[in-house]
Amino acid sequence: MKFLKITFITALISFCGNLSAQQTPAPEQTEPVTIVGATAHIGNGEVIENSLIIFKDGKITQIMSANSTKMQYPGQIIEAKGKHVYPGFIAPNSTLGLVEIDAVRATDDEDEIGTMLPNVRSLIAYNAESKVVESMRPNGVLIGQITPRGGRISGTSSIVQFDAWNWEDAVIKENDGLHINWPNSFRRGRWWAGEERGMKENKEYKNEVLELSDFFAAARAYVNGDRKIPNLPYAAMEDVFTGKKKVFVHVDGEKEITDVIQFKKEQNLEGLVIVGGNQALAVADKLKENNIPVLVNRPHRTPEEEDEDYDMPYKLAKLLTDKGVLVGLESSGSMERMSTRNLPFYAGTVAAFGLDKEEALKLITSNNARILGIDGTAGTLEEGKDATLFISDGDALDMRTNILSHAYIQGREVSLETHQTELWKRYMGKYERQSK
Repeated sequence: MKFLKITFITALISFCGNLSAQQTPAPEQTEPVTIVGATAHIGNGEVIENSLIIFKDGKITQIMSANSTKMQYPGQIIEAKGKHVYPGFIAPNSTLGLVEIDAVRATDDEDEIGTMLPNVRSLIAYNAESKVVESMRPNGVLIGQITPRGGRISGTSSIVQFDAWNWEDAVIKENDGLHINWPNSFRRGRWWAGEERGMKENKEYKNEVLELSDFFAAARAYVNGDRKIPNLPYAAMEDVFTGKKKVFVHVDGEKEITDVIQFKKEQNLEGLVIVGGNQALAVADKLKENNIPVLVNRPHRTPEEEDEDYDMPYKLAKLLTDKGVLVGLESSGSMERMSTRNLPFYAGTVAAFGLDKEEALKLITSNNARILGIDGTAGTLEEGKDATLFISDGDALDMRTNILSHAYIQGREVSLETHQTELWKRYMGKYERQSK
């Protein structure tokens, strides 16, 4: 019994210690904040040198050149000459807050059992106190689209800001989009089922696409019918048919993307977005013609096909932009939750491979805001929009100079301390002592 008590107390102390890094959400803004002298990167391609930015009650009230005014600055004044101000970066298609530790099943809530799950809402599973979510803020990633995984229809995503007590406080846009995992016309041989290894034609592809079309048809009939028998998956499709909810189709192949474009026409879907789109360049003209944006997967990866250019992942966003397609960046894949903090550096890589630096910035600010449908309140530094922004000592798209001094979410100054910064300071102190 004594041993059990000691074990319990030890575990409790350890648990409390693990909570110490979690920051308490910032209080509401109580006085105006004025940022003077910084280079303001608006997020729409414009730059204001020696800028003046004022925000009050969580909203930007003024942004202009400091050279054009002699007004008395209100509230808290931040002298930021030599520094840079950016709108908060936006991470689409993210599972942040849905999984904390991959190896601990109790902390993994990114998918549900089933195939057609439009009624599954990722928002109610979102953990606003996640330590992984907290570690996004020091790099300027302040907003995310929390997205479910699995199944043919994964469910519905929602958009949140990264400083909240719970999902109710965090939400910016609830149930913003439906997520579909489009079938592949080719697939790898399932060795556990006795199939040969390597890529082979998926003979069930047409049936899988037909199954998806049949589900849409049945849901449409239910929504337009008397609904005597409750059907939650069908009922959840109503906002898709009315256009209130966007449709995000996760698809990579040229043939598959072409089929998605045809599916969009057949189903009369207005707000459709391609997620991934590794071979989107081959059908870029069709994407532009049908007003379909693409959320390109992170460039820090290897080419998907043997005959692709070695640098295709780095330059795909630029090539699609040059074709007139609206492009944003997302960061799904291996270690995606932790890697989301690298979102600004993905944009920096795209800039290094030919895209103008301010255009690359748009990929994680205004373009992502437009694609997600939150450009009325986020994505750029403009009067009337949320004061979700940060001050960096240097270029925020460069990991060497992305050093934040201040960050604000809807006008609240948020903490930049996390368990990651605590570890950094701890071990920097260790090596500094050893070098003396």
